[in-house]
Amino acid sequence: MTLQIENVTKKFGNFTAVKDLSMTLEQGSMYGFLGANGAGKTTTFRMILGLLDATEGSITWNGKPITYANSTHIGYLPEERGLYPKMKVEDQLIYLGQLRGMKKNDAKIASHQWLERFEVPHYAGKKVEELSKGNQQKIQVIASLLHRPSLIILDEPFSGLDPVNVELLKKAILDVQKEGATIMFSSHRMDHVEELCEQLSIMHHGESIVNGTLRDVKRGFGRQNVLLKADFDLSFMQQMDGVTSFKQTVEGGVFQIGEERIAHEILRSALKQGDIRHFSIEEPSLQDIFIEKVGKENA
Repeated sequence: MTLQIENVTKKFGNFTAVKDLSMTLEQGSMYGFLGANGAGKTTTFRMILGLLDATEGSITWNGKPITYANSTHIGYLPEERGLYPKMKVEDQLIYLGQLRGMKKNDAKIASHQWLERFEVPHYAGKKVEELSKGNQQKIQVIASLLHRPSLIILDEPFSGLDPVNVELLKKAILDVQKEGATIMFSSHRMDHVEELCEQLSIMHHGESIVNGTLRDVKRGFGRQNVLLKADFDLSFMQQMDGVTSFKQTVEGGVFQIGEERIAHEILRSALKQGDIRHFSIEEPSLQDIFIEKVGKENA
């Protein structure tokens, strides 16, 4: 089953929130959707789910629009909280599971399994409002995965989670993907996208300005990073020809370069000043690409 977005535009009056967006998500793929606030990510998610109608273009899942008829196969985690604060966690999960076509007992069993997996079984009888923001996020994630959807859309899934719970969620997402689910998620954390996604898009003012596989996006950037660790100031080399940027670090610095030969010139210059504890040439990070393409003011 394929999610196909073809030449989609969404306008609100004279404002264009999404402009001529096209992408294809094959079954079992993991797709990262990046962009600053207001870039058009959530609007795109809502169009995919049928909550908003596209002004132009088409969106299909397995060749058909997403409607109430096939929405039970979709899992959606909204960025904003979507839980009933006065309702107990277990009752809420069972209720939401039933809305997605599950039998009550099946929803109860699945709820307990997910609560155990996310290490919060003792919250089953608590009201949502009694939980921390991070634990509310975990319950909301469970609600989006409970019914074993084949298409999962996660809007900022790692928001509010500490590093331990981020790892729990990453593993859960990867396991669901291995079972055949197609997953699309947005995140402000570029490292999460690098770790999890085969394909990605970077949105800016409603347009996809970068898209493709992670490997192709990095290769197409045309720059590399040189990482140096030394016990002396390296900033004197930032004016060298071929160095496009320099960032001081606690242990040394990171140079961004356009050609690999510049890396060796940096190393030779540094060795003249003293001992080098580390030298490496690395591919650019998504953070580098995002800042370059979108602008430092939005990074």
